[in-house]
Amino acid sequence: MSHSEVEEHEVVQHSGAGHAGTREVRTPDGLTLAVQERGAGPTVVAVHGYPDDRHVWDGVADALVASGHRVVTYDVRGHGGSAAPRDRAGYDLELLAADLRAVCDATSPDAPVHLLAHDWGGIQTWHAVTAEEPGTAALHGRVASFTSISGPCLDHVGLFLRRRAPRDLPAVVRQALHSWYTLAFRLPVLPELACRSGALGALLARREGIPRPAVRDAVNGLELYRRNLPRRLGDPRPRRTDVPVQVLSLRGDAYVTPALSTSAAGLAPDLRVRYLPGGHWTVRHRPGVIARCVAELVGATDPGAGGATGAPAERRARDRGRALVATGGRPGPDVRWSGALAVVTGAGSGIGRATAAALADRGTRVVVADSSADGAAETVARIERRHGPGRASAAVLDVADEAAVADLAARVAAEHGVPDLVVNNAGIAVAGPFADTTGEEWRRIVDVNLWGVVHGCRHFGALLAAHGEGGHIVNTASAAAFLPSRVLPAYATTKAAVLMLSECLRAELADDGVGVTALCPGLVHTPITGSTRFAGLDDTAQEARRTALTAGYARRGYTPERVAARLVRAVERDLPLAPVTAEAHAALLASRLSPGLLRALARLKLGPR
Repeated sequence: MSHSEVEEHEVVQHSGAGHAGTREVRTPDGLTLAVQERGAGPTVVAVHGYPDDRHVWDGVADALVASGHRVVTYDVRGHGGSAAPRDRAGYDLELLAADLRAVCDATSPDAPVHLLAHDWGGIQTWHAVTAEEPGTAALHGRVASFTSISGPCLDHVGLFLRRRAPRDLPAVVRQALHSWYTLAFRLPVLPELACRSGALGALLARREGIPRPAVRDAVNGLELYRRNLPRRLGDPRPRRTDVPVQVLSLRGDAYVTPALSTSAAGLAPDLRVRYLPGGHWTVRHRPGVIARCVAELVGATDPGAGGATGAPAERRARDRGRALVATGGRPGPDVRWSGALAVVTGAGSGIGRATAAALADRGTRVVVADSSADGAAETVARIERRHGPGRASAAVLDVADEAAVADLAARVAAEHGVPDLVVNNAGIAVAGPFADTTGEEWRRIVDVNLWGVVHGCRHFGALLAAHGEGGHIVNTASAAAFLPSRVLPAYATTKAAVLMLSECLRAELADDGVGVTALCPGLVHTPITGSTRFAGLDDTAQEARRTALTAGYARRGYTPERVAARLVRAVERDLPLAPVTAEAHAALLASRLSPGLLRALARLKLGPR
């Protein structure tokens, strides 16, 4: 449809983003659609889902307009201020795709648009940008990028169910349980009664925290399911697109699982994937996060939109998309770690070095932070010898210096983007009776073991929470956190504090999708044994104790690499507490079942002589 064929009239109204114009756009089959435009810049056309209208995008639109974008929203046929077709056939996906084409031609006749769609808006937009034959999609040549949220292509859904059922039945069963409502909506009479009585609206308002939908919209939208699901799922076709696609997969979505949301892998080769915390209506609850993700894709695909904005995060999403395509569309650990960014403190040796190497082996880029410049450089060199340049970078850091930690967090965000994982691992050890431990020794171990973790959690945790894409923090505690000992009062105290801090922080950051794990190794052979401070001893006795301690840990034979593997697994499983060695597991169990036994054992003078 040419711009001259579009019937329209202008009305000026106010929105949170300033003045906005509304118009009516006529569809090829003669319906009128209510369309709203606001802002200036690259054009983003947003398509709403069921049972919403265009106002579901108001928060996202305001944020995009503020960042220099022009946003077009419209009421899908049968919803809001748009006309409704006479019968069920009027809700066919081909007609919905033609509607979207009419809106794009009317609002951006001379330039491709960036599409943003949610729920059924995503379903119809996928249909408009895909086709079995190249160059035949309804929106061929009209789209610069497409961001899809909780609305996969129905043909891709059908292929997902057919291809995945034999080899990944749990994923199919999980999605089937999430999709119960699609069968309910195809029943006669009862769905209409639920809509007209207000029961459906009340359920959604209570469960999802959204405004009650209009009865007209809820009733009309049922025809989307009844018209299209049997036709598309019964005979799915491999519809492809060469449009740059970004899938925002919501971890808490009650209706679309991550596996289904990324079912386009292999059929959309230029794919980006971001896994976000939040439920199905994150578009309402976290509009700023959605707007930023869209703006970063627009910046990467539109030469006139400032492509450097958000480039690290956009590259990371593309790396994750490539990994997903390589795995045949099966989300898993390889997809999670590919292209991710991690910051590891105390990574110049021991557990920190092994963790940095393990993450790099999985495709993650690592910022290696350590108080020793030589140690950090050696860790980076080892990673680069294995994986080539660019996989790791070094940073000299004293975690006890809050200003230095704050500066590192700012530099990482500016140069690499917000990290996906932060491992606060740096630590020191002080052994010996409480009475022999000096104030200076207490201050130093508290500064490093506790304040170092506090600084890392404060400054990197703030980045993760504000970024809105989730993430994970690992704080290295110890089995000593729940194992009292008369020979380790200072060390055990700081590690117990790290454990409790981690538990508290996990609760606080849960709403932001940021997991927190307290890692509790036991007797692990690391360089910390060679630098342990023994309170009350002269230099000769210090060295003798260190030599004996190192020999004992060496005989135990538990390596940092095994700890790193447990750490990675704990992050993948989002464990709150991760005891590592057998003795750590035993101590944790005893602390819960028989704390009196641990108190009795604490009185023994165990340790190297």
